[in-house]
Amino acid sequence: MIQSPIAGRRGLIVATAAGLAMPSILRAQGTWPDKPLRLIVPWPPGGSTDLVARIFQPRLAEVLGRPVIVENRGGASGSIGAGEAARAAPDGNTWMLAYDTEATNQTVMRLNYKALEAFAPVCLVATGPLALVAHQSTPYHTYQDVVEAAKKSPETINYATSGVGGLAHVATTLLQQKGDYRIVHVPYRGGGPATQDAVAGHVPLFMSNVVVISQHIKSGLLRPLGVTTRTASRHVPGARSFAEQGVADFEAPTWWMLLGRAGTPDPILARMSAAMRQVVQEPEVRQKIEEQGADVVASDPEGARRFLSNEIDKWAGVIRAADIRADG
Repeated sequence: MIQSPIAGRRGLIVATAAGLAMPSILRAQGTWPDKPLRLIVPWPPGGSTDLVARIFQPRLAEVLGRPVIVENRGGASGSIGAGEAARAAPDGNTWMLAYDTEATNQTVMRLNYKALEAFAPVCLVATGPLALVAHQSTPYHTYQDVVEAAKKSPETINYATSGVGGLAHVATTLLQQKGDYRIVHVPYRGGGPATQDAVAGHVPLFMSNVVVISQHIKSGLLRPLGVTTRTASRHVPGARSFAEQGVADFEAPTWWMLLGRAGTPDPILARMSAAMRQVVQEPEVRQKIEEQGADVVASDPEGARRFLSNEIDKWAGVIRAADIRADG
């Protein structure tokens, strides 16, 4: 078939345009990062996600050669900051340190994005236990003390978490289902505010990751009654897991994950993943994170994606069965 001169010129124009664009894209990827990077933390200052981010932030900036600026965008169990990150351009300049609520929010809330479509998982940074703690002034010395008191007087004992529908809330709901008792949920706008009230004794029980309460456990101000890892955790000496206390097959580890925008060029995602895995495995950074009560994982992107997908699926059934909603 003989191609017309016009069609030939059109093909040449398209090919030339593509040829001109490709070096530009490659140059942009090759020089990344060429400006300061945003690291959205979808929680207020003082919570675990903020603490973890600020541990690795300075070293990540050194490795990448550009400032990494933490931006706290708290509210609505992390969904406000996550929504902002989901709307960012996929140019490698905006990243988010997600908390475990990113998985549960997918079922609890009506979001304008789906996590596995909006984000590119980069690295599962760390996991750790949640701990149910009681203020030292309370009569609760064991988890069984709480169960017995709650059965005698249902819905009279309050417990705090960092927000509605977060893993701490959903995990405690599952404990109640399995133990056939009822306590009252008091949600806060993040781990920092919840910790303040728990330490002050304004709420008797608090289900939280260990990162924000480890120092208060060590001081004796907060008394650990159980941890959500399958077995006892080195981060909460003397506390047994709920599974070891008779709650069969119970496991609900908390986690932190670095996410980029879906559509970000693969070379940029790969470089960020390599940088994060290097940084969080460096002895000084690892030690600081693990001193807070978490275990560094430093997974690759595929491992992070698989983990996030499993968490979304795992907790969806519990949330629907308990009819947990963002306004509840």
